[in-house]
Amino acid sequence: MSRHATLEALPEPARTEIARLREPLHLPCGQVLANRLVKAAMTEGLADAHMNATPALERLYGRWARGGAGLLITGNVQIDRWVLERPGNVVIDGDEDESALERWAAAAHAGGSRIWMQLSHAGRQAPLYCSPRPVAPSAVGLKLLGAYRRPRALSLADIRSVVERFVHAAAVAQRCGFDGVQIHAAHGYLLSEFLSPLINHRGDDYGGTLGNRARLLLEVVDAVRAAVGEDFAVAVKLNSADFQKGGFSDDDCLQVVRWLNDRRIDLLEISGGSYEQPRLLGHSGDEATAETLRPSTRDREAYFLEYAARIRDCTRVPLMVTGGFRTRSAMAAALASGDTDLVGLARPLCVDPGWVARLFEATSDRAEDPGAALAYGPGWRGPRSPIASLRFINIFSQMGWYYVQILRMGRGEEADWRMPLWRGLYGHLRAELAAARAIRAFQKRARPLGRDGDAL
Repeated sequence: MSRHATLEALPEPARTEIARLREPLHLPCGQVLANRLVKAAMTEGLADAHMNATPALERLYGRWARGGAGLLITGNVQIDRWVLERPGNVVIDGDEDESALERWAAAAHAGGSRIWMQLSHAGRQAPLYCSPRPVAPSAVGLKLLGAYRRPRALSLADIRSVVERFVHAAAVAQRCGFDGVQIHAAHGYLLSEFLSPLINHRGDDYGGTLGNRARLLLEVVDAVRAAVGEDFAVAVKLNSADFQKGGFSDDDCLQVVRWLNDRRIDLLEISGGSYEQPRLLGHSGDEATAETLRPSTRDREAYFLEYAARIRDCTRVPLMVTGGFRTRSAMAAALASGDTDLVGLARPLCVDPGWVARLFEATSDRAEDPGAALAYGPGWRGPRSPIASLRFINIFSQMGWYYVQILRMGRGEEADWRMPLWRGLYGHLRAELAAARAIRAFQKRARPLGRDGDAL
């Protein structure tokens, strides 16, 4: 049966849902996205030992582009090679291979998608096995199984350098053919750390009041826009909240969104959580929080859609929500409600990169996510365990399982849906430690790029 005949055979509500998801979106910068589905940012870990893009990234993004999403957002391109989110990050900090970046962008375009580069600084969430000198707004450490060093507090000169590094990376992305950048201010990385009063204890113009804590993010956005001009997309990824008592709250988020209204951004993606409170992965570890959510929120697929509905009331830019979407009906309903303009997909595309195309062809109405049910046991042994170490091991193992699927696709292989959780963790750790050894060897040979030998 032809695609046209398949669509015609659908009931009217289903045809309406597909039409809504296929509708183009016009952005303030003038770019047009072909449809409302986005491959959301996921850290890939596929850079070489010099932290440059590789053919594996070209294969991966070419495949995702052929899969049908209108926009692909890369994962965690870092702006400082001494402070990595993980081994295998691509880094743009003055020593990048621009030809490799050009090939990466071209692979996405060949498949018919727009591609934006997510730009990030890991801050204190930089593991000790690949980041010898983590930094943060203040010297507040991250306590997760001893995997992170205590960070150094950034000086005012360092903060100015952070802005310059974001600007440099955005300019390189534009020069190499990317269609836009997303500034990562969520998930507990550096810009998010500045927003959080639990981490930012500064007494200068970058700490204290919310206006001061948001200053670095707003300076980065302004400087990047000034550097790239008006027709290049600039987006921001922002936490709706940290989900930690005394941290960055949803009311804080609403105020930052109001300030971003005065900047020339093209898209705001809503997320939440950090390594210490991983709501970004759909796990709060807080059953009390789950009990206080409205039934409609618990039943709805998207974790952050309720927060996006609040933000919609005070923003003038297009919104994107990622996390939990699995069915065509839920995605279309989210768009129809007006609470979001774009739907982000992440984990399902790690195991089924062509799903969006099949959705539009009406041969599938649900994205499969076989890794979501993987755990080391029910109850206290699983990802919602009251024991922090067990909760972390389950969540980290699930992450490793998906990372291995990305590695497989980067090699040109198919995802392995039947892979056990422990094997995914083992494969991830083996690849991660091998990459870390290569990066540390490179770092030992390299001259530090920061002031007085420190990372910025």
